[in-house]
Amino acid sequence: MSPAEPAAGHAAGRAAGPEAGSEALAPATAPRAVPPRVVLYGRDGCHLCDTARQIVEAVCAEQQVTWTEVDVDDDPTGALASEYGDYVPVVTVDGVQQGFWQVDGARLAKALARRRVSG
Repeated sequence: MSPAEPAAGHAAGRAAGPEAGSEALAPATAPRAVPPRVVLYGRDGCHLCDTARQIVEAVCAEQQVTWTEVDVDDDPTGALASEYGDYVPVVTVDGVQQGFWQVDGARLAKALARRRVSG
């Protein structure tokens, strides 16, 4: 896993893998998994991150979109901690930052709806 890659985890609606026994029928190049639309960048021991996680989880469940969480301190290069460390929690939708420190659930829902209509 590369440092910028979100950790596996919170992915509502993630497609399941191939059915048992169907591996022989799978194409040589399987389609790439769709990345989560929402990424929550945070760190352990961050009370704002705990609150943000609850908001992101609720909004994403309501909107039926995938999300994941990335601990900025798990990046061995330090790039994520350097970029987001002073601002965690940081939330992105489709790679676009939507907020930091205090996650606004209404703003997150609006960003998800806006992207769905235009994208």
